[in-house]
Amino acid sequence: MTKQMLIGLLAYSLTTVTLNASAAGDAVAGKLSAETCMGCHAIQGYFNVYPTYHVPMVGGQSVGYLESALKAYRDGGRQHETMNANAAALSDEDIANIAAYFAGLSR
Repeated sequence: MTKQMLIGLLAYSLTTVTLNASAAGDAVAGKLSAETCMGCHAIQGYFNVYPTYHVPMVGGQSVGYLESALKAYRDGGRQHETMNANAAALSDEDIANIAAYFAGLSR
């Protein structure tokens, strides 16, 4: 293998590792972004006032489920006024970070 091929392979490997790490979400950044979520989703047995709705505890849910749900609320695929409003301004990165944070919590 030539030196140029080794450098190219190393650069490709580092890029792949970096992209995979960023795709996973940053739980530390997610904790900050999720502060408004905690007012409902961290209170066991909490109910929304209107519409009356049992608010689920989301700690410990899978990253995939949390990302899918937040994107659906953001994009209008799931309907709940409060969640639609809260998710409306979230970027894909915000959603990945929030999902990483909640997935790391215990149920």
